[in-house]
Formats: sequence, C-alpha cells, structure tokens
Amino acid sequence: MTQICAAFALAAGVMVAATGAMAQEVEVEGNKTLGIGSVFTNDVFGDGRDRWRSSSYTVSWVRGQDWTGDLPDSFGEVIEYRFNASTITPEDLTTPNPADRAYAGALSVGAYSHFQFGKADIGLGGGLAFTGPDTGHGSFQREAHELLGVTPPSDAVLANQIGNAVYLTAELDVTGDFRISDGVTFRPFFQVQSGIETLARVGGDVIFGGFGQNSLLLRDEFSGQLYDAVGKDDRGLSFLIGADTAKVFHSAIIPANSGLQLTDTRDRVRAGVNWQGERVGLFYGVTWLGKEFVGQSDSQIVGTIDLRLKF
Repeated sequence: MTQICAAFALAAGVMVAATGAMAQEVEVEGNKTLGIGSVFTNDVFGDGRDRWRSSSYTVSWVRGQDWTGDLPDSFGEVIEYRFNASTITPEDLTTPNPADRAYAGALSVGAYSHFQFGKADIGLGGGLAFTGPDTGHGSFQREAHELLGVTPPSDAVLANQIGNAVYLTAELDVTGDFRISDGVTFRPFFQVQSGIETLARVGGDVIFGGFGQNSLLLRDEFSGQLYDAVGKDDRGLSFLIGADTAKVFHSAIIPANSGLQLTDTRDRVRAGVNWQGERVGLFYGVTWLGKEFVGQSDSQIVGTIDLRLKF
C-alpha cells in the first residue's frame, strides 16, 4: 500500500476506533449515532461540462447524546466525523495546458464538534487531508469515464497532477439562525479554514419552508449547499438561496510555483429545492462558482444531490 493510502487508512481506522470507543460508553454516557448525512456534488448535474471542480462526495456521521433540536452549550458533546473525496481537473482532460490548473485528487477525514456559543452555532475541528496520485482519483475517474463512454483523463494530464502530500486541517464555522417570518429563516455564516487551502469566507442562506428546523445543518465544501445530518423530518417543499465570498491566502491545488495567480475573491451563488416525504427525501441544488485563478476561461455551474431513504 502506498504511503498516502496507508496514512489515510490509519487515520480512518483511528476515527472508527474512536467511534467504537464511544459506542462502548453508550450505557454509561448515552452516546450514540444521532444521524448520518451525505451529499454528492458534480458538474454533470450542473452545466454538464467536465472541468475544474468536477466532483465531491461527503459523508458526515454525527454522534452524541439524544438530539433535542438544539446544539449543546459544551464543546465535544456532539461530534461530526466527516469523510470527503474530491476531484478537480483542468478544462481539457486530454492535453495539459500550462495556463490552466493541474489535475488534483483529494481525500480528507476529520472530526468536528458542534455546539452553541451565545446565539451562534459553532463548528470547530480538524483532521488530515491527502493529495496526489496515491489517492487513486485519477485511475478511478479514468475507469468511470471509460465505462460511461466519455473522455477520460489522459496519461499526460494525470502525469501533471498535484503531487502526493499530507496536510493537517483545521476549520471554524460560526453560523447565525434568524427567523425572519413564519417559514423564512436567514442563516449568515463566517468560516476560516486551513490545510489544502487557507481561506476566510463570509456569506449566508435564506430558507423558505421547514428545511433544517430543529436540525443540524452542515455545509458542502464544494458548493456551499446545506444538508441535514440530524433532526426531525419537515415534510413538504422548501426552497433555499444563498451566496458567499472567500479570500484564499494559500492553495496547494493552485500552488504559487504553477505560475497561476489566485483571484482576489472566490465567489459562489446557489439555489436549491428540498422535498421530504414520509420515508424519502430529496434535495437538488445548483451553484454558480466564480473563477478561482487569473486567466480561468469561464465560471462554472455544479449540481448537488442529497437522497435520503428511511426503512
């Protein structure tokens, strides 16, 4: 096994072991799985063009004591274990272009505590992130594209990808929750993170409907779309709109030695619809992603899907 895959497996094993240890404490402290959320973002669900921020899959496993509809006041009582796999590509998957970004595959695993501080919801934690050929993204995307009959990444593109590396990650999210009127909620947020990229981001979302009421809402890293990991099901339709802007101070996937210059800001605008039935729930959203580096030929649109089934 390669060093990065071994490191990822070790990190995942440590987290699973930690979760198992928490399970041993159920009888004493009442810790248990509160919910599992997942979200899949891909450009095929958006503008349909396989380029730049191509795909991302996130799974969030949340553990703690009984969910009451509100976050606890203490750090460490509700923990989210987050797993993410992301693929970023150049615009042309066949021929490397020195004026475009390089191919990048990334895997990450982390643990984040969610709690209240005053009137704000706080998410604070960190983990490990891995980049490079050893993540297996290139070979996986090639096989998937060949199976689907679409253009796979060429040997030249994969040979030019971001190299193998391991990063310590840290993230702080501060989110407000303001009821504007019956059925309308405004959720402003501020985020800082370090690791593969170091950035500060500010933005907000408006929810029309019951989505996320008395629930733990999490944010997809790729698109900024919200997804529900813990809480009761608010049946019916809800609509969401949101936007944010970020200042990126450092990026390992658009490195300074690539000759590319980061844009002054990184902007996102999104909209989505959520439907929840008795046993099935479905979210679909689209996000406009602004340019990330000077000389990027265009912005892009990605789509996000969250399918929830209860048996």
